[in-house]
Amino acid sequence: MAARLLRIEGRVQGVGYREWMCREAARLGLHGWVRNRSDGSVQALVAGEEGAVQALLTAARRGPVLARVDRIEETLAEDPAEPGFRRLPTG
Repeated sequence: MAARLLRIEGRVQGVGYREWMCREAARLGLHGWVRNRSDGSVQALVAGEEGAVQALLTAARRGPVLARVDRIEETLAEDPAEPGFRRLPTG
């Protein structure tokens, strides 16, 4: 299992980024969460098999059609406490 905490910057709010990430994470069998940040970025915790985590990281650099991803900061993280992938309130 691998877990990463992501901070995604660019035009990532108001373009369906969180919903897109929830769908992609579910498709890849990942666990974790995604939320908007008050600074305009999106934060996500993604955990699962290393190949699936890497696949989501690659996809996250593109994001949904209307998004523009300028930068992704990635750090190692602990696995989420709950299974599944969900959307959290802005933090």
